[in-house]
Amino acid sequence: MEPEVMDEPARAEAYAAADFSEVNQRFVNEVLLRCPAPALVLDLGCGPADIPIRLAHAAPAARITAVDASPAMMALARQAVGETGLDDRVTLVEARLPGLPLAPRSFDLAMSNSLVHHLPEPVAFWQEIARLAAPGAYIHVMDLIRPETPQRAAEIVEAAAAKEHPLLKEDFYNSLLAAFTIDEVAEQVAAAGLGTLWPVQSSDRHWLVSGRI
Repeated sequence: MEPEVMDEPARAEAYAAADFSEVNQRFVNEVLLRCPAPALVLDLGCGPADIPIRLAHAAPAARITAVDASPAMMALARQAVGETGLDDRVTLVEARLPGLPLAPRSFDLAMSNSLVHHLPEPVAFWQEIARLAAPGAYIHVMDLIRPETPQRAAEIVEAAAAKEHPLLKEDFYNSLLAAFTIDEVAEQVAAAGLGTLWPVQSSDRHWLVSGRI
């Protein structure tokens, strides 16, 4: 397993400095394609808040609660949200799963990108989704798929992030090794009582759980 919280400032800064613009914008576009008018949005594991900011720009009516457990990431997120003038629409919450200080059944969209593989008890993540999402809410969760071998993980890192910071490449490699298979994710989702959702492979290295509950 990877550390649950990315609390080293150097690693947080390397992550924030990396160019995730294409993949993050694609994530937002896919969310809005399936849930075109979100009102109250939950983002779990928001990191430096690039995805919440992009969603806020693309969906002007949305109010987004972005959660992360890393003080280093939250510092970067506060700076980014402040610089974009979205303080009134993006609320940052520094907290750790489970038992987030948020009202049950209060979000019509719950999303997350690349958090699940950090969690020692991933079922708790899905249980928190079930607790916080309103009936009929749209769920959009994406993460990495564990490759069959460490060698394949190394190949994916070089193909996707060859020019990135060495710390980012190291974390990416470790993330791939810590990630779950689609079958493992399916078991987690079912154990949390979200059996209407089902993971599918969405790229050569990602799984996606999407749908309404």
